[in-house]
Amino acid sequence: MRAMQLDAPGRPLRPVSRPKPEPGPGEVRVAVAACGVCRTDLHVADGDIRGSLPIIPGHEIVGRIEKVGVGVSGFKVGQRVGIPWLGKTCGTCPYCVSRRENLCDAPLFTGFTRDGGFASHCIADARYCFHLPGSIDDIHAAPLLCAGLIGYRAYRMAGEASVLGLYGFGAAAHILAQLAVWEGRRIFAFTRDGDHAGQEFARGLGCVWAGGSAETPPEPMDAAIIFAPVGGLVPLALRHVRKGGRVVCAGIHMSDIPAFPYADLWGERAILSVANLTRSDGAEFLTLAERAGIRTSVTAMPLVEANKALDRLRSGEVEGAIVLVP
Repeated sequence: MRAMQLDAPGRPLRPVSRPKPEPGPGEVRVAVAACGVCRTDLHVADGDIRGSLPIIPGHEIVGRIEKVGVGVSGFKVGQRVGIPWLGKTCGTCPYCVSRRENLCDAPLFTGFTRDGGFASHCIADARYCFHLPGSIDDIHAAPLLCAGLIGYRAYRMAGEASVLGLYGFGAAAHILAQLAVWEGRRIFAFTRDGDHAGQEFARGLGCVWAGGSAETPPEPMDAAIIFAPVGGLVPLALRHVRKGGRVVCAGIHMSDIPAFPYADLWGERAILSVANLTRSDGAEFLTLAERAGIRTSVTAMPLVEANKALDRLRSGEVEGAIVLVP
């Protein structure tokens, strides 16, 4: 099989050729049709978060089952599946037994602690694969597997917000904005300062206001979700949410949050973080994505250009999501 491998943080991914992996008990081998490029992949490549090395990144995987291991049920050869960030959990720790598998003490993560989808083939635990909506093609389905799924968890943690702010209008925000508008919420989009194209993109998806991250929105918000890995946005968002409002930090990595006055937090405002996803999050979101008619905006690139894709994501020049195609 062909793959793009990370050997050490800060180094470019390296093209490699390996034998096709064999699925173990409960596993499936998937021929990858598309794999989204997520900001978490960038954090892995840059060493912001440290996992297994060498590693094949990629955790927004769409493909078709090529081989089934012993004991797999519910899936068969030729079936299309989605493979997300959460690759396996222990099932026995206090978090797993209390239905909080996203906080498992001994998990495996696709593209971080087990090889992922920047490849022509990959292995996955069948229990953590998803059936995908038939109305969405491979390339457009790929960003749903992380930008959508973990974004959806952040969205639900924001509560019943009538007015919701989204900071960092990239892959996750452009998906969640569509769902929130479909559910009747009013969305304010915050982009990089001066990103007029990004602001127009947000308005085109139904956001009622779009501006720079340092701007004051037209009215106080009930909640805000921060997708950008910028800790300085937390105090800014706090100042713009109402009493009782929530600021949800949706990324796996963020720069330090600077000091801010207690008065900005007072009034039962809350700061929350989101960690990973549960399989129930995935099943619920993928059903809603089809009902809401969510359409992802994607730029397709060949697998061998994975480094260029990461560079584009790093520079912030991406509208929507980038998807690699083997």
